[in-house]
Amino acid sequence: MVREIRQSFKLTQVKLVTMLEVSLHTINRWENGQTRPSPLAMKQIKQLLHQMAEPGEAFLAKYFQK
Repeated sequence: MVREIRQSFKLTQVKLVTMLEVSLHTINRWENGQTRPSPLAMKQIKQLLHQMAEPGEAFLAKYFQK
């Protein structure tokens, strides 16, 4: 999920690190499936998608709708 979102918005891992205030190691582990984002990180990702307006809506629907 994280890699898909990042690549869709043409963000580097470093840029995503800055936006989510996590370490590069953390992003790598999420993208490689070694760990999953914590509930707090998921909240931050959701907020980021809201900021992306219409393009982010598809990801919100795909990953955050119940």
